[in-house]
Amino acid sequence: MNNKEVAKTLAIKLLGQKIKENRDKQKDDGRNNPNKRSHHLTNISKNETRKEFPKIKGLRIIPLGGQEEVGRNMTVFEYGNDIVILDMGIQFPEEDMPGVDYIVPDVSYLKGKEDRIRGVIFSHGHLDHIGAAPILLKQLNYPSIVGRDFTLALIKKKMEDYEKDSIGRLKIINIKNVEQKITLGVFKVSFFKVEHSVMDAVGVVLETPDGTVIHPGDWTIGRDEKGQRTVSYEYLSKLPRPTVLMLESLGATDRSEDDAPESKMYENLEKIISTPKGKVIIATFSSQVERIGKILEICHKVGKKVALDGYSMKTNVEIARQLGYIKPAKDVLIDMKDVTKYSENKLVIICTGAQGEGNAVLSRIVNGNHRHIKINKHDSIVFSSSVIPGNERTIQRLKDNLYRKCDNVIHTDMMDVHISGHCNASDIKTVIQQIKPDYYLPVYANHYFLKEAAKLAIEVGFKKENIFVLDNGNILQLHKNKAEIIKEKAKTDYIFIDGLGVGDIGQVVLRDRQVLAQDGMFVITVIIDSKTKKISGGIQITSRGFIYVKENFDLVNATKEVVKKVVAKNTNKDDKSKINWVMLNNEIREEVGKYLFKKTERRPMVLPNVIEI
Repeated sequence: MNNKEVAKTLAIKLLGQKIKENRDKQKDDGRNNPNKRSHHLTNISKNETRKEFPKIKGLRIIPLGGQEEVGRNMTVFEYGNDIVILDMGIQFPEEDMPGVDYIVPDVSYLKGKEDRIRGVIFSHGHLDHIGAAPILLKQLNYPSIVGRDFTLALIKKKMEDYEKDSIGRLKIINIKNVEQKITLGVFKVSFFKVEHSVMDAVGVVLETPDGTVIHPGDWTIGRDEKGQRTVSYEYLSKLPRPTVLMLESLGATDRSEDDAPESKMYENLEKIISTPKGKVIIATFSSQVERIGKILEICHKVGKKVALDGYSMKTNVEIARQLGYIKPAKDVLIDMKDVTKYSENKLVIICTGAQGEGNAVLSRIVNGNHRHIKINKHDSIVFSSSVIPGNERTIQRLKDNLYRKCDNVIHTDMMDVHISGHCNASDIKTVIQQIKPDYYLPVYANHYFLKEAAKLAIEVGFKKENIFVLDNGNILQLHKNKAEIIKEKAKTDYIFIDGLGVGDIGQVVLRDRQVLAQDGMFVITVIIDSKTKKISGGIQITSRGFIYVKENFDLVNATKEVVKKVVAKNTNKDDKSKINWVMLNNEIREEVGKYLFKKTERRPMVLPNVIEI
């Protein structure tokens, strides 16, 4: 193996060692600063000194996620020795989180309290409410889970995908109808029907001796053909007081007119599907199973065949079929591999990827990477979906590429082809007026949405002092008809999931990835003769993502001179003295980093590798 090959091999090993060292450092930082507020991981050691909280008085409401972001929804309710958890959701990574698949809530607050958890209630089957269940249920020793059929079936599927045979560890309380009531420790739990974009969504009521929590979950208010609201929650105003209303707030800034009724959406979809030209591709959320079922009915009516694509979509539809929630007509569904057997104007493709996800079906179709589907000018592409906050740029790029290939792209700004499963500002005010809670707690959105939702409550006469806009980890205590935020906070760091790794990525590792992504890596390999204390052979430079070495000889050679000076400075001593290898490595890193920034105004990750022979 020549010197260049040795240098490359050592560079790879060195990068691995660097990441491991940073992970170890990160763990040490976490132990030294257990109360540090951070949006990055601090791992929990079993031997770590736990933060002490004052004795519980009354009911405590503790959001572990969902109060500062869209997703990662999870709330802990604590009363005496009893704990009930509501939802365990994931959050998708932001653009500055390279390599992260998703983020889950930090359950440090619940460590040591596992035997007090009476149950985990799941309000509905969207990933921002159930996605973290396979990971967190295992961490918490598999407490009982509560939910309706479709929600529980989705959780079981996720559990099996995550860890084979894990379903057998589940203790399940199945809510067969919304009138059913259960008891979890001191908590009396009841349910109510809500309108949302996934089947079997329910609102949850938690009654305790010190107050009642009303939680509609994600919700909207359905409307009939005349635009009149079809649901009223006034009966919830009669629950035992004091009452706390936890209300999802994503639509707090939406002061537009009310959505069209669902019937109008299906009317428009039928017009598009009935078009005689080309195939129709409908991109929607995989959880929109009820909508997919209605589209299947429309396609059967007009004599078209439907192919589903996207793992989650096919899985969800099959689960709904097994439960009897949708009953597609015989022969309306075909396998994707059979689409070439039919003329294009007889085909409808329903697929995932409406958010522009890189490897989702619609992106693969647009990029020409799909095995069976190619876009033609006369096709119709329908976005039967909304834009999830944070995905705006990704979706715009997807639409730009679509418009280059197809003349008929339809989205909700042009025609009612999607009805949101979330409330708008008018809905929020209506529900507050109907339920008349004693305290109002806006939830499940970024902070500015929560603040805007608080303003809506004030507009309808709600007292400002009875509105609580919490951060993740805040503890709202309800005791003797008084609600207050106590000064202590639960730990709610981001727990990053990367492949099969849970919590082994954190601030230092993420920063390394950001540096590598932005400015690349610059590896210097120096071999020093232990007898002569001189450099043996040449200095090897390996660069990835920073410069192309073969086209930058001047910079590379000048950098080698910097390294030679540093080595000479640290080895120019009497023969008996030992070289401080750590100091030599650090000084090479520092001096080369300074020089490269001076010449390029970029800061690559500099990895010196000094070898003694």
